[in-house]
Amino acid sequence: MDAKDILGLPKTAHPLTQEKKSRPPKESQRKPDGISREVYALIGDEKITWQWLPFTNSARKDDLQLYHWVRVVNGAPPSGDYSFAKYNKSVDVIKYTDEEYEKYLTDPVWTKEETDQLFDLCQQFDLRFIVIADRFPSSRTVEELKDRYYSVSRHILIARAASPADVSGHPLVKEPYKVTQEKERKRALSMVLSQTKHQERKDAEVLAEAKRIAESRARMVARSARELELPVTFNAGRENDERGTLRMLRVYLRTYALDQMIVAASSSAGLRTIKRVEQSLQELGVNLKPRVPTKAVCSEHLELRKEILTLLNLQKELQYKEADGSSYRDSTYETPGTPKSSCCGDQDRTFVPDSMMFGGERVGKRDQKRKGPGRVSEAPSSPAQSKRPRKLKATDL
Repeated sequence: MDAKDILGLPKTAHPLTQEKKSRPPKESQRKPDGISREVYALIGDEKITWQWLPFTNSARKDDLQLYHWVRVVNGAPPSGDYSFAKYNKSVDVIKYTDEEYEKYLTDPVWTKEETDQLFDLCQQFDLRFIVIADRFPSSRTVEELKDRYYSVSRHILIARAASPADVSGHPLVKEPYKVTQEKERKRALSMVLSQTKHQERKDAEVLAEAKRIAESRARMVARSARELELPVTFNAGRENDERGTLRMLRVYLRTYALDQMIVAASSSAGLRTIKRVEQSLQELGVNLKPRVPTKAVCSEHLELRKEILTLLNLQKELQYKEADGSSYRDSTYETPGTPKSSCCGDQDRTFVPDSMMFGGERVGKRDQKRKGPGRVSEAPSSPAQSKRPRKLKATDL
């Protein structure tokens, strides 16, 4: 009984006028991973299988045959050497003769038998010195074994070369092995590996603080550099702040030290004297500030300023002395009753000191204003009393 019997339908179906030919379903093949769609379309259908096949390893000296799974494409197994044989690297250990050993390699600490055993183990274990130290018959440390091997190899290379320059670039000659440096490296590594969590946190905090200080100093240096590039139009307070910042950075300006020395040397002199010192420097063709302000140059420049200041003081004292002498000479003048001497036959003139002339002239003008024009005094004015003239100042000359 089928569905037609249940539904009461006739078992013979109506014939179809046109039957469609059924096509065989196409087998869908999944694209392998790692291959693009375009490349897979060019390759076409590949039959990939995995097979358990034998292989040999060229790194082995015996003919041992092993098996492994191999990816086979279209029934063709891969050919060639074992893929991991390329990682089998061997070390070329230098060999020496008995004559070379007696001539170049003798060492009071090492015998020839020990050296031969060392080089045989280096050849056997490919310079794995941990294994070599374990296999070595006498008690030698890893550092001692390394030092002996590399020192012998270096001496043989230099002895066999035509000139030392031919092997100067060889690693064994260019960077010789150092026992003390290797021991220090291992000691530092042991300290790092044996640290506790607390010590690691403290070290991390110290490194973070050091980084913060370095960044702060870098920002301060950059800010100071930007401020130094600005035009010099700031006031004295700004200048003091700038110098304070430079002192915090442990930067000292030689010109600033020279300015301080000049101010200290000229503190007893006035502003006019300092200007005359600078004028004298310009007349001598000397810069007011040295172009190369080294310690020696600044010292010589300061000494020159002191000498110029001393010269100006001596010139001022000389002017004072000359003024005193002329005032004493001019104080001896003739009385009114003495006969007048003629000068060039033109007019007689009585010599009076400068103070008298200044005083007489001022009194005569006041008398003329008081008497008015056309009046003549009845009695001649009495001569002025003899007074000591004042001293002349250097500015009066």
